[in-house]
Amino acid sequence: MPTVYTEVEVDVSLADFDDDDLIEELENRGLDLNTQLISGDEMRELVTQVWARRRQGQDYQRELDQLIWYGIGKIV
Repeated sequence: MPTVYTEVEVDVSLADFDDDDLIEELENRGLDLNTQLISGDEMRELVTQVWARRRQGQDYQRELDQLIWYGIGKIV
């Protein structure tokens, strides 16, 4: 059977999905947020801090390291 490849351009943003849908999709893919050590709100706050610092050209390494630890339990 031949394989067909195609490219598709989709105009969708993550903002189009609610948090529960995104978390469910990650879990379905075998990815699990470690919400036993950090709440979803705390994780969202860290992401916001990384975004704000990056946007302002400031160092955000500490916050990014925290996200990595809480998200996958690994130290860089």
